Amino acid sequence: MSDKDHAVRIDRVVTKGTFSLDGETFDVDNNVWLVGDDEQVLIVDAAHDARAIHEAVAGRHVTAIACTHAHDDHVDAAAELSVLTGAPVLLHADDHELWSHTHPGRKTDGELTDGRILTVAGIEVHVIHNPGHTWGSCSLYVPFLNAVFTGDTLFHGGPGATGRSYSDRPTIEASIRNRLLTLPGDTAVHTGHGQDTTIAAERPNVPAV
Repeated sequence: MSDKDHAVRIDRVVTKGTFSLDGETFDVDNNVWLVGDDEQVLIVDAAHDARAIHEAVAGRHVTAIACTHAHDDHVDAAAELSVLTGAPVLLHADDHELWSHTHPGRKTDGELTDGRILTVAGIEVHVIHNPGHTWGSCSLYVPFLNAVFTGDTLFHGGPGATGRSYSDRPTIEASIRNRLLTLPGDTAVHTGHGQDTTIAAERPNVPAV
């Protein structure tokens, strides 16, 4: 393992804003995750405050802005952040319609597809399609860091919400059971809102078939 590998780390930026869907608006705090080293970084979600996120990048090369899903509170800063960093915005195709509600006329730059491997700072980031919270929701699994970034699919306490458009409770539960709970139990779960958890801690919180 090289010195560079040792320098790979996860940074969190908490941003504040609103979430709007189905005619309702709520105040929310979002976790924005930066994965990388002193030279390169991958941004997970672009919530609310492009300049605060850009400041946390601290001059590093941004390989991509990966959006776990297209609810407005996770992508509202994506276009501006892409301009500030020069990085492409990546999103699963099944969330393009949701994306267009926030960014009409501005398409994403690439797609997150199940099984795709992104690279940053010499490590692999595996894309896991996790439909249910939205149809295009994805998690990002980083084996080197023993961590998974789950957006709003899996929280401390169980599955994310499915009471709004573009969502389905049986789908999210099956997606979590089949694609996330199979990861090693000590895998750290870094969520889109709130505190971290682990895969083992959440196994009792997801209903069995």
